[in-house]
Amino acid sequence: MTNMTLTKSVFFAVSREIVWAFLTEKEKLALWFHPAESDLAENQEYALIQEADDGSVTKICWGSVLKMEKPSCLVYSFTIKPLAGAMTTVTWTLEECCGGTKLSLTHEGISAAAGDAAMGLLMALDEGWDKHLVSLRSVIA
Repeated sequence: MTNMTLTKSVFFAVSREIVWAFLTEKEKLALWFHPAESDLAENQEYALIQEADDGSVTKICWGSVLKMEKPSCLVYSFTIKPLAGAMTTVTWTLEECCGGTKLSLTHEGISAAAGDAAMGLLMALDEGWDKHLVSLRSVIA
């Protein structure tokens, strides 16, 4: 398969700065995606986590923040357990639109990272991003 890139766009009736905060701040990430160990920072590693009832912490997804151009572009490497450490790239683009914000997501490198399991993982990530974006809409609304 040659085109294994996920792309999605959603619109918000708020400023780019507000949407940016939900993409980068620890407390706000927890409201729609997963709790983060810390705020995202350029050239720093990040981890989104899940805490079990017994207090143990599991990494859900992790990588490094590659680029932060507040409030217009965020790029980070991204992996999850099924990728066994292979990295993909997630790019968020925030554009002013009609007095609000158009948020676009591009998730690349899935085929190279997943190999023979690419289609199954692509479908799972596609569904997962849909659910997370619905959650983001509900918390920003």
